[in-house]
Amino acid sequence: MSSAAQRASLADRAYEAIRDRIVTLQLRPGTAINERALIEELGIGRTPVREAIRRLSQERLIEVYPRRGMIVTTVEIRDLASLCEVRAVLESHAARLAAERANTGDREELAGLLDALAEESGSDQRALIALDERIHRAIYRWAHNPFLEETLEEYYVHALRIWNLALDHAPGLEKAVRAHGPLLRAIWTGKADRAAEIMRRHVDDFERAMHKALLGG
Repeated sequence: MSSAAQRASLADRAYEAIRDRIVTLQLRPGTAINERALIEELGIGRTPVREAIRRLSQERLIEVYPRRGMIVTTVEIRDLASLCEVRAVLESHAARLAAERANTGDREELAGLLDALAEESGSDQRALIALDERIHRAIYRWAHNPFLEETLEEYYVHALRIWNLALDHAPGLEKAVRAHGPLLRAIWTGKADRAAEIMRRHVDDFERAMHKALLGG
């Protein structure tokens, strides 16, 4: 591996590790970012960590204040409405494309996800979120549009952070995840309009549930 490729690989590792800490609230909104501590904790050099931080700043997960430091961005309720407004359009389109474009390998993965849904007990909320991640990211891939996939991945990360913030106050998580069953079956049978409608409804339901959890009504 060339030195440039190695740096890129390290930057990707740093990005994914720091992003995971933000999404799972190990680094909560408003937390100051300690670059030196991250370098030591991750065992990755300063340059890749700074590249990761720059990328996270571009994705609005970290706010950089010149000469003053960096903090994890806060989550505002207006962010939820704006986020879901975009996701409803793009995710429903991805579901439509997935129903139209899924290939044999995609369908094998889809069958595995249906099995995972059937086996999920619902007792572990983190496991349910992990399964939701698998399903959404698979649908993004099945759309076979790398630009759409990259865009949706960025928005989904913000949705995950909001979900984790509201987790203790958001009942019905199992029901929300299991609702993916009809969506996956619509994709399997190539029912593009139905897949798009189910996904749009899912995103709308997510917004209502998170709004209620965060505002208490």
